[in-house]
This record gives sequence, structure tokens and C-alpha cells, in this order.
Amino acid sequence: MDTAKKYTKILFILLLLILEPLFGEEKEAQFYKKLDANRVKCLLCPKECILKDGQRGDCGVRVNKDGILYTLSYGRIAASHIDPIEKKPQYHFYPNEEILSIATAGCNLHCKFCQNWTLSQSKPEELSYSSISPEELISSALKKKISMIAYTYSEPVIFYEYMYECAKLAGKNGIKNVMVTAGYINEEPLKKLIPYLDAVTLDIKSMDNEYYRKEIGGTLNPVLKNAKLIYENNVWLELVYLVIPGINDDDGNIDLFLNWIKKNLSVDVPIHFLRFFPNYKMYDLPPTPASELSRIAKKAADMGFHFIYIGNLRTDKYEDTYCPKCEKKLIDRSGYIIKYNKIKNGKCPYCGKKIAGRFK
Repeated sequence: MDTAKKYTKILFILLLLILEPLFGEEKEAQFYKKLDANRVKCLLCPKECILKDGQRGDCGVRVNKDGILYTLSYGRIAASHIDPIEKKPQYHFYPNEEILSIATAGCNLHCKFCQNWTLSQSKPEELSYSSISPEELISSALKKKISMIAYTYSEPVIFYEYMYECAKLAGKNGIKNVMVTAGYINEEPLKKLIPYLDAVTLDIKSMDNEYYRKEIGGTLNPVLKNAKLIYENNVWLELVYLVIPGINDDDGNIDLFLNWIKKNLSVDVPIHFLRFFPNYKMYDLPPTPASELSRIAKKAADMGFHFIYIGNLRTDKYEDTYCPKCEKKLIDRSGYIIKYNKIKNGKCPYCGKKIAGRFK
């Protein structure tokens, strides 16, 4: 970026900050504590940033103004699409349904391999957006006859207040709520949100806490604790594990991941092993070999897991759903397109086995 462009961008950002009170809704944040000297402590995520007056949190979205913590992302939708539910990925939550997917700018983690980094690693004022109230969002979903909303793409934790109010209103109108998240949130706000969630896709990035700390900008234990909390509260849960060559694909990581799920959740929890592609700040690694993904999927199957999927790669076996008892194919997928779904009343039509999930 040349000097002129650099200063033009800086002036643009400064102008937006000056004009910020004139557009969009300024919203006081939930979950923070007032400290001395106009400082505040954010309590939304485990980072618990302590902010001086005028300072933003690590997420770039929450700011201290005169000793009050505000969210800068409330209702500022920077991305909105209608997706197949399978894209979240959710394979056992009302397959083949359409879902309205929304996001704001920002994230409280900083993955070097982020696929949506232009959205997640930006501040709200750096991206164009549409100001949409919860009422307008739900009204739009109802008009389009969309029965589900996904809070996704970036990290919905950082637009918590907006997601919470939308989820409450959606539930009152018969619309289901799906959160796609890295799960880096404190227990109290998660507990407050859970009654309004119908499904969660949770991304576990590694079983190495040091890797989380150095490369992700967080810690592992809160993520695992939240996965268990979500599962125990009967919110439908599917797990994602992005397999990065030489980073988190070793047997030690995979064994820890699978054994933790068996011990704390269930072999019925669907697992999506996703293929890595070079992106953002991680272009020095190759895409995950198909053979490595197949090896890991087979390991999970040998350990007794019932629903194992491979994402970002077309496969003959690991994109379809099979009955764990009679092994008949129940859902035939081609990418995000379902060719057929034979599950009836939540059961296998061949042997009567109940299939874990939420089905029509």
C-alpha cells in the first residue's frame, strides 16, 4: 500500500469514528464490570480485556466510552446469505433446509488459517454493512419463509447482544437458531444464550493448549468446557476439526480429540474433519492430503464413532449418512446437495434404529 492510500484509509477510519454516533445504534454491552479511573473489564469471553476510556477489546468490537462498555457491531450486518444447512456444517439438523446466515465484522480469536479473515479480522467501521434491527431480521426471514437463522461466518460471540435478541425473537416466531462458533465464551453468557439455541456447530482447532495460546490467541479448556455444557443442555451439537498438515493431524492430537468426545459427549455426536487450504497468513503449508483425511476418519470409525464426515473434499463414503446398526445408506449427499434422505420419523427405515439428530 503506497503512502497516499495508507493515509486515505486512516483518514476514512478516523472520519467513521467521529461520525459513529450519527449512524447505527449504539448499544451498551452485556457482561462487563466497571473499575476505577473509568476503566472497565469485559466479561464476555475468557480474555476478559481490561479497557481504559476509549480503548477497544482484542476483538476490535467492544469499546469503553466514559466508563461504559459498548458493542460496535450491534445490527451492523456485513454478510448475509441464504445457505443450505449442510454448509454450516450441520448434517443431522433438518437436512436439506435453507438457513439465513448473518455475520458482523470481528472475532475474539486470530487464526492464521482463517477462511473468512477479511470479515473476522476487520473492525466494524472497516467494512460496508447494513443496519438491521432484530425485528427487521425476523420479519425478513418470515417473508422469505426461512425457518432457521445461522449466526456464522465470523464469530457470533462478539456480536452477542444482537444474536441474543434475534434468537429470542426468532424462537417466539417459530424460527430455529444455529450458532457456528469457536466456542470461546465465558460460562455465564453462554448459559444465558443456550435456552434460545437449537443447534451449535463448534470448531475445535487442536487439543494442544499451547497451540491455542500461541497461534490462535486463546486457550483450549474453555472451548471443551463449553462443548460439554452445550451438549448437556440438549442443544444439537456437531463438531468441526480442521485438519492442518503437520500442525494438528498427528495421532496424539487426534486420539486426544476422539477420546475426549467419547468420555464427555457421545459417539453419536457428528464430527466433520475438514480439509485445510492455504489462506490468510498460512500459505506455507499444502492442502490436507485426501489420504490423511481418510486415515483420520477411519481411526474415528474404528473407535466406534457413528457419524464421521469429511468436508472441503468430495468423497464416496464420508459425505453420506449411514445407519450405525444395519449400515445402510440413509442420506446420499453430493457436496451440499442431498440426493435422497430415507430417515423417517428420526429412524432408519430398514432396521428401526433411532438416528441421532433433529429430523422432520
